[in-house]
Amino acid sequence: MPRPSAAELRPVVHPEGVKDRRSGEHWAGRLYMREVSLRLDPYLVNTRVSPNQLTCLMVVAGVAGGAVLLVPGILGAAGAVVLFQVYLLLDCVDGEVARWRGQTSVTGVYLDRIGHYLCEASLLVGFGLRGADVFHQAGPAAGWLWAFLGTLTALGAILIKAETDLVDVARQRGGLAAAGDEASAPRSTRLALARRAAAALGFHRLVGGIEAGLFILLMAILDLCVPAGGDLFFTRLGVAVLAAVAVVQTLLHLVSVLASSRLR
Repeated sequence: MPRPSAAELRPVVHPEGVKDRRSGEHWAGRLYMREVSLRLDPYLVNTRVSPNQLTCLMVVAGVAGGAVLLVPGILGAAGAVVLFQVYLLLDCVDGEVARWRGQTSVTGVYLDRIGHYLCEASLLVGFGLRGADVFHQAGPAAGWLWAFLGTLTALGAILIKAETDLVDVARQRGGLAAAGDEASAPRSTRLALARRAAAALGFHRLVGGIEAGLFILLMAILDLCVPAGGDLFFTRLGVAVLAAVAVVQTLLHLVSVLASSRLR
């Protein structure tokens, strides 16, 4: 079959509203990655590679992004950022190929969600292990504090996603239709204002894969350029910061869901 052009693909793989999904589209996808993926799609849509196989490749890239953090210094942090860009690219491409071929499926959506959980958790656990310096320092057990905090951060990131995903599970079991974005606003005016303020500050994004990768790279650069209490001072400070963000955001997001109309 002839290779379709990006112009032919665009109205099918980027239908109206796909970039405007409030909870389903990453800012980096809207900003640049959807345009990058559109240039890759023509080389994939006529191959035997299935959308679910692309999702599996996405998972491999994301998990590798967490594992590469065990490489010390800038190299490991930069590798994580690059691999999570590949992860985001494949996250765009799998759905676009599925839409072009008419192969969208519930299985694909499920694999995609599981992939997001696993990849972002891998990155955050990897960050904790990086702070513990487990392969390069046979120090006291206190070093494992950072591994614990990284794991705690990963658990928080998973719970935040689960709190959102379980809304539709609860609604379906209660005989209700899936909730739209318009139902997500808290009914309390004060809560709505607090939510808007939190969204403007954007701290909650720090535990997302793309943002966490950039944050980890920044900490690695600071460790290299700013001597302060040891080689991993800023990395360990970053692990603690992300753990605090994850715990607070998990609780606030739960309150936001319970106070909204999504469960009614």
